[in-house]
Amino acid sequence: AFTPLFDLVCTHVLDTPETVVEPARLGLRLMTPWTWAIAYRRFQQGVLIRAEQGRAVSEGTLVRLLTVVCTLLVGFHATDWPGIAVGAAAIAAGVTAEALFAGWRVRGALGRLRLAPPAAIRLDRRRFVAFYLPLAVMPLVMLLLQPIGAAAMGRMPRELDSLAAWTPVYTLVFFFRSVGMGYNEVVVALLREPGAAPVLRRFTRHLALATTALLLLVGLTPLAELWFARAQSLPPELVEFAVLGVLIAVPMPFYQALQSWYQGVLVQGRGTRPITEAVVLYGIVAGVACGVGARLDRVAGMHWTLGAFVVAGAVQTAWLHLRSRLARRALDLRAPEAMA
Repeated sequence: AFTPLFDLVCTHVLDTPETVVEPARLGLRLMTPWTWAIAYRRFQQGVLIRAEQGRAVSEGTLVRLLTVVCTLLVGFHATDWPGIAVGAAAIAAGVTAEALFAGWRVRGALGRLRLAPPAAIRLDRRRFVAFYLPLAVMPLVMLLLQPIGAAAMGRMPRELDSLAAWTPVYTLVFFFRSVGMGYNEVVVALLREPGAAPVLRRFTRHLALATTALLLLVGLTPLAELWFARAQSLPPELVEFAVLGVLIAVPMPFYQALQSWYQGVLVQGRGTRPITEAVVLYGIVAGVACGVGARLDRVAGMHWTLGAFVVAGAVQTAWLHLRSRLARRALDLRAPEAMA
């Protein structure tokens, strides 16, 4: 953010349009606290979930939301900052406030953890690295794909339209996907309970169908125009362009719920390597598909990139399904004993 490395990545690697470079530099500088805040928040939230205080996590999300909204309102009405500065400052302030709130709330959870019985397996560095490293690779690959997608869109038709519509479209899709993402922690936390497996499996199907149907409803009704034209202030010529992007991304919430179920089963069984395999497959398929789209140079960048991510996500889900079979079979064998 503060060295010539930004110009190297933004201009030469990502091929970002010249008019976007300086606003992006300012936004990245304002987002400097993000990495620390996310790491600190995640750690504290893990303690809260383990101590069965999930409500504190929801309260932290509310703190973050209120901080973002208040910062946006102040920036919009009381300053003459450009939009990128107001938006980046709001996001950075929100995640920092949530991190500090989680650190404050976790103090009350530590006593409950100290009273918990000792773990059956002693945690040493080797076991920790073997368990954690595959999980750490997953968000890394996912994050690396974002600039790859941006670079591909910059080399395909309607590059500026794609970059302008990408955030409103992906934000809407992410809203419905986030419900499935949060379900992963639920599976990990509850799967050990007697008789939980069939209940969670059934809920997975309901969650996948419900979130997909809701996103499809938005894409096919005036709700889409309400979101893109009114809430996001996209110009009229981009609204239809953005709606098509939403319809392409409709399968994402469906496979997100399935992924959370499969990953939760694998984590509970302490077999995290298949999760890494699946996300690496996702990265390969998405990266190759984006490269093909840039070479063909025929389809609008955002539409091709979303399609590439959808296909890659389907491949990732299929691999998780395949690799979690033994773990799911073990759950089915254990379920009758637990219920008895």
